[in-house]
Amino acid sequence: MRHLFKILPATCLFLACQSKKQVDTIVYNAHIYTVNTQFDTAQAMAIQQGKIVAIGTNDSILQHYNAKEMLNENGNTIFPGFIDAHAHFVGYGQELFTADLRNTTSFEEVLERLKSFAALHPNEPWILGRGWDQNKWPGKAFPNSVEKLNQLFPNTPVFLTRVDGHAAIINEKAMQLAQLKPGQKIEGGSFEMFNGKLTGVLIDNAQKPVLAVMPPLSAQDFSARLQAAQKNCFAQGLTTVTDCGLSYKDVLRIDSLQKAGVLKMQLYVMLSDKKENYDYFLPKGPYKTDRLFVNGFKFYADGALGSRGACLLQPYSDKPGWYGFLLSSQQHFDSMAAILSKTNFQMCTHAIGDSANRVMLKIYNKYLQGKNDKRWRIEHAQIVNPNDIAWFGQASIVPSVQPTHATSDMYWAESRLGKQRINSAYANKALLEQNGWLPLGTDFPVEDISPFKTFLAAVFRVDSTGFPAGGFQPQNALTRQEAIRGMTIWAAKAGFLENETGSLEPGKKADFIVLDKDLMQIPWQQVLQTKVLQTFISGEKVYSK
Repeated sequence: MRHLFKILPATCLFLACQSKKQVDTIVYNAHIYTVNTQFDTAQAMAIQQGKIVAIGTNDSILQHYNAKEMLNENGNTIFPGFIDAHAHFVGYGQELFTADLRNTTSFEEVLERLKSFAALHPNEPWILGRGWDQNKWPGKAFPNSVEKLNQLFPNTPVFLTRVDGHAAIINEKAMQLAQLKPGQKIEGGSFEMFNGKLTGVLIDNAQKPVLAVMPPLSAQDFSARLQAAQKNCFAQGLTTVTDCGLSYKDVLRIDSLQKAGVLKMQLYVMLSDKKENYDYFLPKGPYKTDRLFVNGFKFYADGALGSRGACLLQPYSDKPGWYGFLLSSQQHFDSMAAILSKTNFQMCTHAIGDSANRVMLKIYNKYLQGKNDKRWRIEHAQIVNPNDIAWFGQASIVPSVQPTHATSDMYWAESRLGKQRINSAYANKALLEQNGWLPLGTDFPVEDISPFKTFLAAVFRVDSTGFPAGGFQPQNALTRQEAIRGMTIWAAKAGFLENETGSLEPGKKADFIVLDKDLMQIPWQQVLQTKVLQTFISGEKVYSK
């Protein structure tokens, strides 16, 4: 009898273990923000075949589940994987292999960086660079001559992209290859001139003739660039990225790399506004796999404010008589809206200036005709006339914003817009109120890849130094919860992915990140100090610090 009593507890324990469900992974002893409808928190979750099967307290999960892999997070914070609602993943990968021209304080510094880059890459057929911003140079002016570039690179073409991608500087060799001539015109662009000569500065569509003569990347180079991009994304806690404006050929390459297991980053893709992309995808309809969703077309209504290509209702305050311009005709946007309104594809349009926003909002409302679930998007929506904001809500139009644009532009934006217009620009809170949700992105590589900078700009409206005190237009700050939703579930919703990812709930992908700090609690000074400890996609660890 004494032996029986000794055996019984062990037998009960064995039977209890047998009654537990077996899963692949249990994450426990964590502070988990589920980002469900109630924004509930949890301590543990069980994962099977890449999906969450249960989430709750440590006791509830550990009592009901066994796992081959037990992850004790020691009280660390877990969020759903960050989703960038607007970026350029392929472009970012390509930029990692070009000269870095960010934060140059003069054109002379640009030249010095190009010298160093060329010395390290002596056999490049083109010298490429990106990141310059003339607003950070003396006089805040574009260069008015290609002479210095020609002296450095007389026989190698040079193409230097502005930080926002809406302008470039080239040398004489690039002009020759593209057959550019003084006085040449192009719709939606400008070949800048000085004293009757081309300055080498190309605004918006003026870049197209030069881009057309650049040699395409080999399959091997394309793969290397995307692998470098995903490595950096995973280190920042990004598990899904929206790539705005790719060719169908890029999509086919991406699909192949994902299916081969080389590329694990999940991508929502907007196709660029080109005939070849319509011809390939419109007959087929949206394309979806476990890691790729091709479901939108990306249009450019106008350019950027920094290069004065944004299309305004009234002239630029610092350039009398200049309004900017649309990059295509209103007829083109209208005709494509008519076509896409009869498909399941989203229409997603870059619109920065108040005139461009008005044009697109009118066209969208014309075809959407009231509340709907097509989720057509306005990308950026930076300067919207206060009288036009209601059009977003009337037709369920999604404003897709990048909070760091406000804190990057705030140093000079008022000089472009004047005191009155600046007050209604970068109006994130007002845009949020239209539909009750707002997807957030970075627009990398236009801005830094960091989602933590997105959070800082959205919630505190300051730069990395805390400037300005009290925040830039603090009336348009988001709450911490709104910002996290914008970086997760609302970003997923913007791409029709909210039933798969964006929150940590049973049935959804186990896309989550482990942080060393709690973004819902820390002061602004610690936001950019936050480190990603681990990144998981569908339960697979793709990054560990």
